[in-house]
Amino acid sequence: MRLIALLTACLGLGLPAAHLLAASNGSARVQVVDERGVPVRDAVVEIMPASGIGAPSGFPWRAAMAQKELQFVPGTLIVAKGTSVAFPNLDRVRHSIYSFSPIARFEIDLYGRDQTRTQRFNIAGSAALGCNIHDDMRGYIRVVETPFAAKTDSNGIANISGVPGGAARVTIWHPRLRAPGNETKAAVTLGGIFSRKFKVSLR
Repeated sequence: MRLIALLTACLGLGLPAAHLLAASNGSARVQVVDERGVPVRDAVVEIMPASGIGAPSGFPWRAAMAQKELQFVPGTLIVAKGTSVAFPNLDRVRHSIYSFSPIARFEIDLYGRDQTRTQRFNIAGSAALGCNIHDDMRGYIRVVETPFAAKTDSNGIANISGVPGGAARVTIWHPRLRAPGNETKAAVTLGGIFSRKFKVSLR
């Protein structure tokens, strides 16, 4: 009833209904800390509204993970399901890329500086990447089915905007999270400005 009243008032002011519906969406601020209360950086926070959503078409950041200074950059990348990820080699040495993860089993042969290879990720979940030549290189692709996803910063905080109100599920994933699939889930109720701290156990 409240939404109907607001919609009526909005229309009376000559504003389109879409304006009000967009304004009814809120934001979510999720902080992830470990058992000692230390912020966890690069944890992936996903919000899936119970009402359902359309598949995400992409995110503001580039769907790319470079090899630079013998590291994967960024170390963790969030992409929408069905995305082709670019792997540019910015090092002076050659690299190869492989994954034995259930959602994406593949191997990219050696390639050199300023060359790029791509791989499509069609299944939601997480893929751990390595290099056959440099054993210390580790990267992670998190493939999501929601547009409401972000990584935590150095303070362990992920900010997600445009989230619809109502019942939802929050999923937190990190490669060192001590849980099946390295993820934990919680049921929440969103509305306006949602803020919650989650404590996780890390390996």
